[in-house]
Amino acid sequence: MNFIQEIKWRGMLHDIIPGTEDILAGGRVSAYLGIDPTADSLHIGHLCGIMMLRHFQLCGHKPIVLIGGATGMIGDPSGKSEERNLLDVATIRHNRMAIKKQLRKFLDFSPSAPNAAEIVNNYDWTRRLTFLEFSRDIGKHITVNYMMSKDSVKKRLGSDSSIGMSFTEFTYQLLQGYDFLYLYRNKNCRLQMGGSDQWGNITTGTELIRRIDKGEAFGITCPLITKADGSKFGKTETGNIWLSPEYTSPYKFYQFWLNTADDDAKRYIKIFTELTEEEITDLIAEHNTAPHERKLQKRLAEEVTTMVHSAKALQSAIEASEILFGNATKQRLLKTDEKTLMAIFEGVPQFEIDRKLFDTGIQPLTLLAELTDIFPSKGEARKTIQANGLSLNKEKFTNIDQPIAAAHLIKDKYLLLQKGKKNYFCIIAK
Repeated sequence: MNFIQEIKWRGMLHDIIPGTEDILAGGRVSAYLGIDPTADSLHIGHLCGIMMLRHFQLCGHKPIVLIGGATGMIGDPSGKSEERNLLDVATIRHNRMAIKKQLRKFLDFSPSAPNAAEIVNNYDWTRRLTFLEFSRDIGKHITVNYMMSKDSVKKRLGSDSSIGMSFTEFTYQLLQGYDFLYLYRNKNCRLQMGGSDQWGNITTGTELIRRIDKGEAFGITCPLITKADGSKFGKTETGNIWLSPEYTSPYKFYQFWLNTADDDAKRYIKIFTELTEEEITDLIAEHNTAPHERKLQKRLAEEVTTMVHSAKALQSAIEASEILFGNATKQRLLKTDEKTLMAIFEGVPQFEIDRKLFDTGIQPLTLLAELTDIFPSKGEARKTIQANGLSLNKEKFTNIDQPIAAAHLIKDKYLLLQKGKKNYFCIIAK
């Protein structure tokens, strides 16, 4: 495959330095993408860059992931309105190891592969570099005027914020440029990739290589992904959508993609899956004939959840989705782990009830209309139950005189009540 053509039709190409296509056509090329280990998990905001590397490797080239053990201590000002908190060495080491483990799901690191992916850490070549050496050997080659012309600097200095920009952040583009120079010299790396907000940092690296080594280096950026309404991609009311199941359950991850708007799904399925252009064209055409069936979103959610987690995790997520949106049984509810239950119940109205009350049993009408406001009155609760309109833990509840006791609690803690077809409520015994 031709890498540039591949990312073009997928909508993953934003900027490219002239001549990049020529070097890629000349044989195997090494390219790197930098990730600062600011957390011990990647989030879906990283996925576009990672998918670029994935396609790059599938096209026969060699991907290098630079995990910024050094630059992560400083913080990149690109796209930021204020300075990040600085991390210590131990935290960065922990984060770096966790990210390495996640990257193995996307790239082939097999030593036998001729274009095996590689992970490097810029702390390895910067920790012994003194300030005087850096100023003399690197800093003198890039003028302050050049650095001030970068958007990441101009936006911060031109903002109304009283925070401004520290010298620490100001030097970030030089450090990233030095990374490119080091990899150019030691890994024969002639190409850097990143998000469009990294263009200034990337071109600083190519300029250093040109001025110091008289060499030629190149850069490619992917667009920063947004939603059709212009809002930030990958952010929810509860924060980032993480790749780690510890922070975002596979169920919640699956639901994020499933709930994507039509226009967004048509873009995302090109960027975040390996489906071919023909497959995607057919899928979009099929979706357009019956948008209400959400076939496009379902396929997108299935592909990305399987890639990031596993086929087993996808199946569990689908089964968990059936609890609220399908025909799941009580047995399915009982089999679901507590963490997934909490993710399912996140958007459901919740009530906390003293655990001791369940030991003696609670009269249903008291629970539904007095201890909670699931019903406005006992009379309405009685009518709904008599009309077969209430379910307890996915089973119809019809006996007004049957106390609701500890034996009804799922995981000895939860009750799931369903009023009508779509109104769910969660009771938590504490």
